[in-house]
Amino acid sequence: MVLPKFTLNLFDKIDLKSIINISNKTPQQTKIVVAMSGGVDSSVVACMLHKAGYQVIGITLQLYDHGEALKKKNACCAGTDIYDAKKVADKLGFPHYVLNYQNIFQEAVIDDFADSYLRGETPIPCIKCNNSVKFRDLLKVAQDLGADAMATGHYVQRQINSVNQAELHKAFDQTKDQSYFLFATTQQQLDFLRFPLGGFTKEFTRELAHEFGLEVANKPDSQDICFVPNGDYASVIKRHRPHAFKAGELVHIANHQVLGTHEGIINFTLGQRRGLGIAYPNPLYVIKIDPQTNRVFVGEEHFLEQQIFTIRDCNWLFEAQINKKLDAQVRIRSNSQEHPATIEILNNNCAKIIMKSMTRAITPGQAGVVYKDSQVLGGGWIEKVEI
Repeated sequence: MVLPKFTLNLFDKIDLKSIINISNKTPQQTKIVVAMSGGVDSSVVACMLHKAGYQVIGITLQLYDHGEALKKKNACCAGTDIYDAKKVADKLGFPHYVLNYQNIFQEAVIDDFADSYLRGETPIPCIKCNNSVKFRDLLKVAQDLGADAMATGHYVQRQINSVNQAELHKAFDQTKDQSYFLFATTQQQLDFLRFPLGGFTKEFTRELAHEFGLEVANKPDSQDICFVPNGDYASVIKRHRPHAFKAGELVHIANHQVLGTHEGIINFTLGQRRGLGIAYPNPLYVIKIDPQTNRVFVGEEHFLEQQIFTIRDCNWLFEAQINKKLDAQVRIRSNSQEHPATIEILNNNCAKIIMKSMTRAITPGQAGVVYKDSQVLGGGWIEKVEI
């Protein structure tokens, strides 16, 4: 998409109808549920659709204790965000509902987050939230309301291919691309979802917010995981899994020499260097976490270089065939680039990934997402890494 220059009446230059792409219906006949977090992105989506004549219904999820949420800023779905979303809906005059999803969120996201650390993994709760709350339960609510589609403020692109099938692609703005976090979106969900901001830059979105007169135009982006105050993962796990803090050994990966002790594996992540509390001639890094023996294995930096791993609970957005191999690109963490790899589809909804070159800190619990250029082919959760 060629973006219009930053002038007045930016909205008039957007071909929103082709982005929404609901056939055989005018905007006035089309009902769209907008997942509103209270931030600038989803607010602009709701405003664009409303101004274009679509029947907009805004829905905001209350995901955790409202009293605590009111105290927290710059986190998705906090109490102030619920209020901000409602103000946008009231300003424009479309319906807005707040749904209490605390129990669902607790079970599907927070409990999974804590248990993942106990398995020696480094989890990504935002993917779990999209997959198990927003794109499953909320999407069903949208369908029950008779909506023709559900729109979000994610920076990804939904494109229709030559056989009229929806594909998931990276955002136009690579610095804001969120495709890694949406790899678990199923084909059925993708058919119903719309991402109106996927072809914009964040700067352009904020310009639109100013043009619409939205108070959230300069609101900062969410930074923290919403239920983790100040990035303190250990305190969250201690509250939900108090038995997790069990002392164990720090062991060298090469010779299994015991170098020290630790107060719980949840205090460590793969590749960590600081805070090991070990006096050693060479710098040491966390190489492996073994929840079975409660040991943390450390070693020199070269031990972090790996090449082969498996992913589980795979979701594919193409016709994947068991024992079939394909060459593509794989991203192993949200803030990294993709690298060439060979992917072998296995049974039990798993796949084996062989990177074309040595790769640093392939981390269990993160996602291995497969791309073909800009298109997301799918992916799964990193499970077993060959050292």
